[in-house]
Amino acid sequence: MSTPDKHHRNETQIVAEPDLPSILITREFEAPPELVFRAYTDPDLVVQWLGPRRLTMRIDQYDARSGGSYRYVHRDEDGTEYGFHGVFHEVRPDERIVQTFTYDGFPDSVSLETAVFEDLGGRTRVTSKSLMDSVEARDSMLKSGMDHGVREGYERLDELLGGQQGNGLDPHTGTGS
Repeated sequence: MSTPDKHHRNETQIVAEPDLPSILITREFEAPPELVFRAYTDPDLVVQWLGPRRLTMRIDQYDARSGGSYRYVHRDEDGTEYGFHGVFHEVRPDERIVQTFTYDGFPDSVSLETAVFEDLGGRTRVTSKSLMDSVEARDSMLKSGMDHGVREGYERLDELLGGQQGNGLDPHTGTGS
């Protein structure tokens, strides 16, 4: 199963092989790896892009280093909260993040996620693989609407990075311009 994003030049590819309990997400960004990586690891930036636009995000803890952990909560318009937490197993600057991911609503379903940041000469390809406990757990995640949240989050990340507008994170300081 593959679902490309038809609305953006850098399509978000989401692939779930029929018999494997995993989801592979690939997306390119118009920014160097150090900026994309920083957007993944700096809680002040993560809160600006992770997840769909309709949700607000509160970060309770975000220690993006090998051995660190995180907890954040997305809040819907009606006040419903969705909590997520995990542990960073490996954080290799500008290259790779390996972490667990657990949704509070399904505490027995923990996925292992690996994000790789590939330098494309001033641009970055991020390839993320999520490994679940079972194909059923994977299918449940896909049915939850995660593909919509991933696509919208990546659109928001494009905006934060400056995308095609030329504004966003300064490539020298990593801060908003």
